[in-house]
Amino acid sequence: MADPVAAVLFDLDDTLVRYRRSPETLLRESFDAVGVDPVFPVEAYYDRFDEFAERTHSMRELREECFAALCAERDRDPDLGREVASAYADARDHRDVEFLPGARDVLDAFAAEYRLGIVTNGARDPQAQKIDAVGLDSVVDVVVFAGHDAPPKPAPEPFRHALDALEAGPEAAVHVGNSLDSDVAGAAAAGIRSVWLAGGDAADGAASAERADHVVESLAELSRRPWLEK
Repeated sequence: MADPVAAVLFDLDDTLVRYRRSPETLLRESFDAVGVDPVFPVEAYYDRFDEFAERTHSMRELREECFAALCAERDRDPDLGREVASAYADARDHRDVEFLPGARDVLDAFAAEYRLGIVTNGARDPQAQKIDAVGLDSVVDVVVFAGHDAPPKPAPEPFRHALDALEAGPEAAVHVGNSLDSDVAGAAAAGIRSVWLAGGDAADGAASAERADHVVESLAELSRRPWLEK
């Protein structure tokens, strides 16, 4: 039988909350706003996010430097990328978010049983706006802004900071997140059991079987407490 769980940590973006307007939509509109066809896809931004998070100090600066680099690598003027990033920032409302299906029910149920925390990569200001917009700060006990309070996931430090605040050891904790590379790998580095929120994506199924301790297709499946399984 697995050790009893006292604390449950969650990723934030696309685990608990999501934007009502997707980054893909905003990026396309931002290219339109400056009068050019799209130079790079939103996936390129995702792929480079953590790299630029480590060396910038705000979400606006992160996008400006990332978009400039993505344009330069495609033989376009880096200043075009900065202009697109500015249009993106003007259009993005970090409070325009909603819970993923089942998220609030799970949090309310778990709050009576576990100490709860959030470990999220990203700049403090936009992440804090999302948390405030859906009232998460009234449910969770600690929030760690990885990349600001500690190195970004998958480094183990942000998980350890959260557990220290919750007065829980890694053997008594689990982390729930949608990323194999940052959430599952980071939890493993910190000695914490992981639950990968696959969201119906079977493409990484084989890898997840080896890397994640548990796999769920939706947050509703957390109600059966997968970490209680042998």
